[in-house]
Amino acid sequence: MSATSTDRILNFSAGPAVMPEPVLDQIREDVWNIDGSGIGVLEHSHRGPVIDRIFDDALERTRRLAGVGDDHEVLFLQGGASMQFGMIPMNFLPEGGIADYPDTGTWTSKAIKEARKFGEVNVAFAGSDCNYDHCPSNEELSLTDGAAYLHYCSNNTIYGTRYATPPSTTAPLVCDTSSEMFARPWPFADHAMVYAGAQKNLGPSGVALVIIRRDFMESAGRETIDMLDYRKHAKAGSRLNTPPVFGVYAMNLVMAWIEEQGGLPAMADHNDAKAGVIYDAIDGSGGFYRGHAKSCCRSTMNVTFRLPSEDLEKAFVEQAGAEGMSGLKGHRSVGGIRASIYNAFPAAGCDTLASFMADFASKNG
Repeated sequence: MSATSTDRILNFSAGPAVMPEPVLDQIREDVWNIDGSGIGVLEHSHRGPVIDRIFDDALERTRRLAGVGDDHEVLFLQGGASMQFGMIPMNFLPEGGIADYPDTGTWTSKAIKEARKFGEVNVAFAGSDCNYDHCPSNEELSLTDGAAYLHYCSNNTIYGTRYATPPSTTAPLVCDTSSEMFARPWPFADHAMVYAGAQKNLGPSGVALVIIRRDFMESAGRETIDMLDYRKHAKAGSRLNTPPVFGVYAMNLVMAWIEEQGGLPAMADHNDAKAGVIYDAIDGSGGFYRGHAKSCCRSTMNVTFRLPSEDLEKAFVEQAGAEGMSGLKGHRSVGGIRASIYNAFPAAGCDTLASFMADFASKNG
């Protein structure tokens, strides 16, 4: 797969989000006829040789990118990351146990709400007290001795914050990395479980990637229905029922593209440079633009900032849209502007936005 030219507009959407153009080209071909089979990928049996090859490739690529071996299972599950909010405590929060959840934004708040349906939750960091402007240092965490696990979100899409390193804990570590999966090196093997909804940085919506350590998976103590049992999915090779074949197929292509770019270290360098262009535009605006996240915790995937007034923010979004930049309106719970610049977002698009920001500030400052 190689880069292609395009006249499409710049897609700053937080998800479903931009995908690599070479992947879209390959999808266009394979929807009609994949692997010379005479049948499109949407039509193949999920237990046939073509889909066997796709699942095997996706599993091995996940292992290579994450740096995990046979002591971890790789699962492709339905329900997205939100299903994991309930599935994790259902399996791993035992009666009488406590799980630690640092609250760093909307998605951790939702995860806490779901976990409380199955057991006790210790909110190890109350991010609402600081309007979610940073992720906690280890000194800010209030942890539970003997916690069943610690669940955190590595990158907070809505607020534009991220952890520099994972929280330090003796409990099994569980990470929601939906909005930055495979965007930078991360100690995946040190985690009991890492999961991500695909639609932000891995492919289309409808599938969740789960990397789970086998001993943690086998520790599940609560009996549940088969479709919510990680062990049953692992035993069935992620095909306990008809799986989200297209999502896994597209994810496999995206992961192949990431490997072609140089893997996670190259992705991190690329993303740091892209985000730096926009953060420089914020910091160099003389206060016209105000970043939401503290500088220590700035996301390279979701750049969030405010303007002097909501009227100016509305005008900014409208005028940017007229110049071919879509999806810049901030989340309704935060307001302002949000530029989501995932792995596949082109560096030139960040230059375009930064130039527009400077021009807009000069005319409205």
